[in-house]
Amino acid sequence: MKTFGNRLRHAMRHFGPLCVGIDPHPQLLDAWGLSDDVDGLEAFAETCVEAFDGRVALVKPQVAFFEAYGSGGMAVLERTISVLRASGTLVLADAKRGDIGSTMDAYARAWLGDGALGSDAVTVSPYLGFGSLEPAFGLAGQNHRGVFVLAATSNPEGAQLQRITDVDGRTIAQTVVDAAADRNAGAEFGSVGVVVGATLTDAPDLSELNGPILMPGVGAQGGGVDSIRALVPAASFGAAVPAVSRAVLAAGPSVSALRARTAELQEEFAFLQH
Repeated sequence: MKTFGNRLRHAMRHFGPLCVGIDPHPQLLDAWGLSDDVDGLEAFAETCVEAFDGRVALVKPQVAFFEAYGSGGMAVLERTISVLRASGTLVLADAKRGDIGSTMDAYARAWLGDGALGSDAVTVSPYLGFGSLEPAFGLAGQNHRGVFVLAATSNPEGAQLQRITDVDGRTIAQTVVDAAADRNAGAEFGSVGVVVGATLTDAPDLSELNGPILMPGVGAQGGGVDSIRALVPAASFGAAVPAVSRAVLAAGPSVSALRARTAELQEEFAFLQH
């Protein structure tokens, strides 16, 4: 089986670099004329699957919006992940997990194993120490999955921690990117990615990462082509994965409208693959 990094790169070359989120927050359910319950959640998820399955490089369900509905919501998430992966569409579970020891091991087994929530990749938080994520890296390598590590996030509060400088003068965000780069050393294209907000005014040095750069904040939050050009070195454009959610989902609930909006954004970011 190919590594996640190679599978993602292949998908990006075939479909374009876009990652589309499935974010069923209550306002969107209401805008789509759906009920704020598990039935509405399932209808929303099924529409997204129909619209995006086999048409984008990466689909990113936001786990929190499914967790909010309890066991019924998690069952919907399980079915969503299963249907997408069964057709070959790559799934990134946006779970932002991070802990130590046996707890991190359990998170890794949940999201990177072969159980009902097993996905192609998962987002993780390194702020209990990068080394605390070792269970996720180990299982991801074993199962040919991927891990996206939060590095420089788009929320304003993130800078309070992420821009602190270490004893060697690097920001915490840069140490995260550099540690991810170490994990990717020697790979054709690494399976350890980082999360860098597309709305930032500056970013860590990404030139040595050799792995995917997930860039949320495109569209509704103000990120776009210009900000990604400014944040990512031109030589690394092929690693950039713009992540969109509301910018696409606002076109729903029509499947054809969701597909049309996705196609517009795929064309907009096609320069990243040249």
